Amino acid sequence: MIWNREIETLPRSLLQDLQLERLRWSIRWAYERVPFHRKQFDTAGSTPDSLTTLDDLRRFPFMLKSHLREHYPDGLFAVPKSEIVRIHASSGTKGKPTIVGYTREDIDVWAEVCARSLACGGATPESVVHVAYGYGLFTGGLGMHYGAEKLGALTVPVSGGNTPRQITLLQDLQADVLCCTPSYALNLAETMYQRGIDPATLQLHAGIFGAEPWTEGLRDQIEEKLNLKALDIYGLSEVIGPGVSMESIEDQHGLFIWEDHFYPEIIDPASGEVLPYGEEGELVFTSLTKRAFPVIRYRTGDISTLFVEPSKSGRTMVRMERVKGRNDDMLIIRGVNVFPSEIERVLLQQEELAPHYQIVLSHETALDQITIRTELTPHLYADFSNNPDNPAIQHITNRVREELEGALGINPAVEIWAPTTIPRNEGKAVRVLDQRG
Repeated sequence: MIWNREIETLPRSLLQDLQLERLRWSIRWAYERVPFHRKQFDTAGSTPDSLTTLDDLRRFPFMLKSHLREHYPDGLFAVPKSEIVRIHASSGTKGKPTIVGYTREDIDVWAEVCARSLACGGATPESVVHVAYGYGLFTGGLGMHYGAEKLGALTVPVSGGNTPRQITLLQDLQADVLCCTPSYALNLAETMYQRGIDPATLQLHAGIFGAEPWTEGLRDQIEEKLNLKALDIYGLSEVIGPGVSMESIEDQHGLFIWEDHFYPEIIDPASGEVLPYGEEGELVFTSLTKRAFPVIRYRTGDISTLFVEPSKSGRTMVRMERVKGRNDDMLIIRGVNVFPSEIERVLLQQEELAPHYQIVLSHETALDQITIRTELTPHLYADFSNNPDNPAIQHITNRVREELEGALGINPAVEIWAPTTIPRNEGKAVRVLDQRG
C-alpha cells in the first residue's frame, strides 16, 4: 500500500522542483526568525538569496547537536511559545536533554510521514498496530501513534514495559503490525518462548523497528523468532522523530527518505565535503517544511549511504542504507576504530549464541581492554554444565574470539554466560558499558 501515491511516486525532476521551492522557503524562514541561523549564514557569507539551486545548499554551514545544547531550552525556536503545541526531547545522556518544539502544522507533517512509513511497512486502515515504543518526551511512541491513527488503523498505545501484558494484548487484539525497538522485539520473543507460546499463533505479519542500530543478523533472528517481516524505520527528534525514512515490505532493502519534507546529504565526516550517491559517509538533513524548529544541514552523526534505483513498490524517492552506527558510538580501542554493529554481526553468526550481548570497556592496565559478554542458547545450556572450563564452551569461546579479532583488528576477551543473564531493557538496549572512568 502507498499512502500518498502522488508524492511518493513523483518523477524525480518534479520532486526536485518541489524540494527547491520548499528549501528556499525553509532557508529564509530560519534566517529571518532564528538569530542563530542568521549569524551562521552571515558568517559563512550565505544568505537566502544565495540559494538558487539545490547544489547551492552545500555553501551553507552545518548545524551540530552541540548547538542545541548551547541554546537550551528554546533558543532555536522560530515561533513564539504561543504557537508551540508539543515539546519532545532526547534522553540527555550527555548532559541536558535537547529540546525540540512542534507547531500544529509540524504535528500534521509528522503524522503524515509516519502514516506513509506504516503503509510502507505493510499496514493498512484495516490493521491493528501495537505501539510498544515509549510514550512521553521520547518521540517514538507518539510519532507512530499519530501515524497509525492518520492511516485509519486500530491503534493500541501500549508503550514499553510489562512484557506479559504486551503478549496478552498481542494475542487478544490480534495485532498485525508491531512497533518497538529491535532489542525489545527479542525480549518479547524470549518471554513467549519461556511461556511456551508459539509465535505462529499470533497475527503479526510485520514489525517496524527502530531507535537503535541493528544488523541483518538481528533481522534474521527477529523474523525467525516472531514469524514476521522485520523492517527498519529511521528518525531522530531533532529532525522530527520516527518517520524520516522507512524500509518497504516489498523491497526490504534501503529506507525511503520522505524527500518532500527532509532533504538528505552524505558528507565526508572529516572534511565536510558532499559525497555522491553510493559513497558511505555521515547523514545530513535539512528540513523543508518545519516551522517551530527548522534544521539546516544538521549533522546526525549517523553513518550511511544514499542511492536511487527502481523499486518494486514504485516509490521514486532516494533510499538510505541501514545506519551502520553513529560517529559518537564508534569505540576507539588501542587506536582501532570499532563499531558495535560489527561485533553484533559476528556474534549473530554463531548458532550456539543467543542474540544478547554487552561490550565492556575497562582500563586495568596501560591499554584499554574490551570484553564481549554473550549468552548460550537455552537448549545448548541445558546440555552443558555451568562450568567455565567445560571444553565445549571453551571451544566456542576461542572460535568467537578468533572471528572477532579477524573482524575488528583487535583481540577482545570473550565471556559466554548462561541464558537470560545479560540485562534486558524495555526501551533502547544498553550495549556498551564504559568502565574506563
